[in-house]
Amino acid sequence: MNKRFDKVVLLLVVSLIVIGLTAVYSSTSVVSPALQNKGKALGAAVNQFSYLKKQFITVLIGMIAMFAAYKIPIEYLKKMVIPLLAVSLVCLLLVFTSLGISAGGARRWLRLWPSSFQPSELVKLSMVIFLAWYMSLATYSRDKIVSFIIPICVMGVFQLVFLKQPDFGATMSLAILTVAMLFLSGTRMQYLLSLGLVAIPVIIKLIMEPYRLKRVTAFLDPWKDPQGSGFQLTQSFIAFGSGGLQGVGLGESKQKLSFLPEVHTDFIFSLIGEELGFIGAVVVVALFCALFVRGFMIARKIEDPFAYYLASGISLMIGIQSVFNFAVVTGLVPTKGLPLPFISYGGSSLVISMVAAGLLLNVSRLRGDARTAHGILHIRQKSAAADEATANEETKASQYALGKGYGQFNARRSGRMNYFKRNRDKS
Repeated sequence: MNKRFDKVVLLLVVSLIVIGLTAVYSSTSVVSPALQNKGKALGAAVNQFSYLKKQFITVLIGMIAMFAAYKIPIEYLKKMVIPLLAVSLVCLLLVFTSLGISAGGARRWLRLWPSSFQPSELVKLSMVIFLAWYMSLATYSRDKIVSFIIPICVMGVFQLVFLKQPDFGATMSLAILTVAMLFLSGTRMQYLLSLGLVAIPVIIKLIMEPYRLKRVTAFLDPWKDPQGSGFQLTQSFIAFGSGGLQGVGLGESKQKLSFLPEVHTDFIFSLIGEELGFIGAVVVVALFCALFVRGFMIARKIEDPFAYYLASGISLMIGIQSVFNFAVVTGLVPTKGLPLPFISYGGSSLVISMVAAGLLLNVSRLRGDARTAHGILHIRQKSAAADEATANEETKASQYALGKGYGQFNARRSGRMNYFKRNRDKS
């Protein structure tokens, strides 16, 4: 076992956090009326450094959490799976109590002094850890329908609470994450396709809700109502268009001056595209791609099934959420509130992303030394081949036994026929 953690992952994570701090400061250095109103709602005065200070404090908290995740023994983490799921569900349900915060017609946050917490971020990481543990159990079989239904039911419970908040973005991202991990484990395609067929009418029904349908129509033609339902998306397009190849310069964004809503949170990538241009946007995308690929490279060198699925799941979680964010701000999918990991302003997303990075660094120490095998994938392939060979041997043995039995039956039958023939000839 390699006792050293993967330095490339740490470098990529630190780079994204530094970019995030820079982008948060740039987007909030000019205190717009919207930022002032948010400060008043929290009972705090707002100046050009207020959001940067909060984000920096969050980074410090995230570093402590990341170090704890790095040091936690893997065997102890397995024992925490069910309690972690239970805590995640309780936190989700608490948003409907007096501890919950309502904003924009949704209740998705818990009031935790001096800030707030979004439980949906914890749910995603808890689901990754649960699936990694579940799919590494000896009783798990990718061919059994029961092994497929159990994680789907767990996912469904969380999704029902998400829809009650409502949070359609978290619902879809959790579904994609769960299905991706099941696909990675080798679950039968007919199970996944059946789930997709069942989900289609449900998704259509959910989309037909008036406010969601309005977002879909705005996504299809945002310029039809640029001052209404299409305002946020059109302003995002303007930000990218203004940036061009090299950008307008760090801190020189015009869209942050109350034109682009949520510029420091969900649409922070638009600000990066405006100030740093196409080159800066490509660098950010490349860093996420490198982190995603590096995570799977780590997973391929791990032979422990739980650690393999955990590394793969964390890579998928970060990758899926970043792709969703990129797609939203560039108009590839309907507008939905999903923060960009490590970069968007907000404590919940940043701390959970750093915990996930700490776990990835943790399991990176389990990589084999100079091994040519591809970890658990190779093991699963050998196991599947061995199962198939065993099944073939059993089939051949059955056929042989059947043929032998049939031959013996024919021999006895021929003997009886000859006996009757001799008696008949004598008579």
